[in-house]
Amino acid sequence: MNYTLNQLQVFLKISQTLSVTKAAEELHLSQPAVSIQLKNLQVHFDIPLTEVVGRKIYITDFGKEIAQAAENILLQVAAINHKIETYRGQLSGRLKLSTMSTGAYVMPFFLSPFMKQHDNLELMMDVTNRSHVIESLEHNTADFSLLSVLPSTPAVEKLDLMANKLFLVGSGTNDVKFKKTPYPTSVLKDLPLIFREKGSGTRQVLEDFIRRSNLEIEPKMELTSHGAVKDAVMAGLGYSIMPYIGMQHELENGSLQIIPVAGLPIKTTWRLVWLQGKKHSPVAGAFLDYMRREKNAIIAKHFS
Repeated sequence: MNYTLNQLQVFLKISQTLSVTKAAEELHLSQPAVSIQLKNLQVHFDIPLTEVVGRKIYITDFGKEIAQAAENILLQVAAINHKIETYRGQLSGRLKLSTMSTGAYVMPFFLSPFMKQHDNLELMMDVTNRSHVIESLEHNTADFSLLSVLPSTPAVEKLDLMANKLFLVGSGTNDVKFKKTPYPTSVLKDLPLIFREKGSGTRQVLEDFIRRSNLEIEPKMELTSHGAVKDAVMAGLGYSIMPYIGMQHELENGSLQIIPVAGLPIKTTWRLVWLQGKKHSPVAGAFLDYMRREKNAIIAKHFS
């Protein structure tokens, strides 16, 4: 059989995304090129690798076994390339991360020293909401994900990084004056609250807090990014419970203010997570070793 590494890589990506279109996007190929590679791989097997029902592609049981074998082969090839680069004194390859939008305020400080140490590395970081980050875990399309609330599924391993604290904030330039002593949680019912969209980690944390506090609150507004919520609050459109890490500058310059409320801040933990039992590429393994070794020094320097 003369199937190629490229064919195996394309099929593995299709099995992970369950979509020729998505596979083409992530591999930076055209959709016809991906379809041709899949067809060329299929001719080597009498048993179908995929089946199409309606307009959706499914991986057969046999195809799943081939995808697992393809992943193992590609990892071994990456290990061989890593050994070559090691002899040359270099680490090369691609590091793939997915993070919640507020994690974009965290991850660059951990990435920068590592990337500077290894000039030949390519970084791909998908900044999205929590539900899409969990999808990347389920489909095994990222080496690591950054989350502040662990998913119930799939099973993951983790490296705890740092605390994540969420406060109630309002515009710092409006005429409303708040006391410095904490308000009862019931004050939230009297404020027009701005929520993140469903599927957001911040939204889940907020709804959990409201549920534990036995409150019934409907959002005045729903917005789909941390930046949009922050801008709306600064403009005086309402109030929101937001991660401190993403609004430090606005608190310092007075465009936002923290409103003290009993039970706040909500505290979670930023964690680097990956699928349980995942076989790391040489680049991912090196990054994990670096994170375990350097995380405390980075946190002390940038987040103390």
